[in-house]
Amino acid sequence: MKLRRSERMVVISNYLINHPYELTSLNTFAEKYESAKSSISEDIVIIKRAFEEMEIGHIETITGAGGGVIFTPSISDKEARAMVEELCTKLSESNRILPGGYIYLSDLLSTPSILNNIGRIIAKTFRKQKIDAVMTVATKGVPLANAVANVLNVPFVIVRRDLKITEGSTVSVNYVSGSSGDRIEKMFLSKRSLKAGSRVLIVDDFLKGGGTVNGMISLLREFDSELAGVAVFAENAQTEREHLEYKSLLKVTDIDVKSNKISVEVGNIFDK
Repeated sequence: MKLRRSERMVVISNYLINHPYELTSLNTFAEKYESAKSSISEDIVIIKRAFEEMEIGHIETITGAGGGVIFTPSISDKEARAMVEELCTKLSESNRILPGGYIYLSDLLSTPSILNNIGRIIAKTFRKQKIDAVMTVATKGVPLANAVANVLNVPFVIVRRDLKITEGSTVSVNYVSGSSGDRIEKMFLSKRSLKAGSRVLIVDDFLKGGGTVNGMISLLREFDSELAGVAVFAENAQTEREHLEYKSLLKVTDIDVKSNKISVEVGNIFDK
């Protein structure tokens, strides 16, 4: 398909955005759009400059016979902080308090635009880590993990708290529930879900005592895999956790059921 330069740059930009972290040779674009390789190279230079100026992401050019271009998505610190501060406002709404002191998150974690932005922010935070997969526990963390995995262009695996026949052979571990502090529970992961030696980013919706996250970390050991990091949408700042490193977008500092008030701050996602 023969295209003019302006048209070609639009479709190349669209391709790169939808294929992050993939190496694509210039010949692929040259053959597809019936253009000289030198013309495609010039297009890439212009797109690279525009992407970096607007902080959409970075384009790396790799020379040699097996070379090409790789697009790494990004987001400006200013835009990311503005998005998180807006989420702070939304999460502070008094009608989110549920019986038992729980917080309603489902509307936020089911909105595509919010999930996409969260995925970009978390992906940028862990951009220097080699990540082979994203892990979460069913069920509320699934959309969040999917959003992060989409930006990183890696698979995501779902840990389950109950055994399902459709999972096939599984590996299970016992863990101490973070909500009760003394209840032993079990989680399962299909043996086919994760390759040995994988570097895994754990993503969850809400962090309390850290029992669920520690359970997933234990599962990684059973798969001879390595923890690349932990990211959560929100954390309860009133709960103590020992020896657990993580990044949070939001920090819930107080839940006053009697006054029907929630205090929320920006989490440690922007801490260096």
